[in-house]
Amino acid sequence: MNLGTLTYAPGSRKKRKRVGRGQGSGKGKTSGRGEKGAGSRSGFKKKIGFEGGQTPLQRRLPKRGFYNRFRKEYQIINLRDLERIADISKIDPQLLFERGLIKKKNVPVKILGEGEINRKIEISAHAFSQTAKEKIAAAQGRISVL
Repeated sequence: MNLGTLTYAPGSRKKRKRVGRGQGSGKGKTSGRGEKGAGSRSGFKKKIGFEGGQTPLQRRLPKRGFYNRFRKEYQIINLRDLERIADISKIDPQLLFERGLIKKKNVPVKILGEGEINRKIEISAHAFSQTAKEKIAAAQGRISVL
């Protein structure tokens, strides 16, 4: 066997379809583009979703709701969850992540006021609810907004 005797496997190489080469070729005259219309012209590009002049699906379907692209997503922690961290008096998002109370480091944290807090703690977070602020202040704790 020589490199000179190598050939492609039978059927692996297909000849290119040559259009506009007479009626006998099956792709003569209009070259498979049909008669008239935009699709038969050179330079034609069909837009995504174009349905031949019929109202496209994305315009036929009803539109519902509203998506606020400026909305801020918070990871929420309740005061009852903070009571479980009894051994530390200074709490921040890094500590909450290490203890498994929040799942992501780069998403802001908001403290909500569900539950009671009975000890003096210092909490750092990105946001606090009004009830959380009141309950922390009542327990002589301090808050700092990041």
